[in-house]
Amino acid sequence: MRVVLSVLADAFFVLAFVVIGRANHHAGESLAGIASTAWPFLAGLAIGELATRAWRSPLTLIPTGIGVWLAAVAGGQVLRVISGQGTEFAFVAVSAAFLGLFLLGWRVVATRVPAVRSRIPG
Repeated sequence: MRVVLSVLADAFFVLAFVVIGRANHHAGESLAGIASTAWPFLAGLAIGELATRAWRSPLTLIPTGIGVWLAAVAGGQVLRVISGQGTEFAFVAVSAAFLGLFLLGWRVVATRVPAVRSRIPG
């Protein structure tokens, strides 16, 4: 169950990145537009999940979190270029920052909350 939830969390944050980005650039929020923008990053994410064997330790930052993050960003950018969508340095930086914050951030929160709860007396 933890593996399924971690994959869903990763996919959710990639989709959140796409939807927020498209809304900020007034690119529209049609399902086709979202899918067109999201698929390279989701494919990169899938590559990262497989390459890091994320099912073995989905909550760890190293190698899972870092690997998934880097694959989502690098794979997403490469696939955007190959598919003719293009990319710019600012977009690479924003995608790396957003996806890093959220793909790594939820893992930090998920691993810290149980530890904090166990320290509370009572």
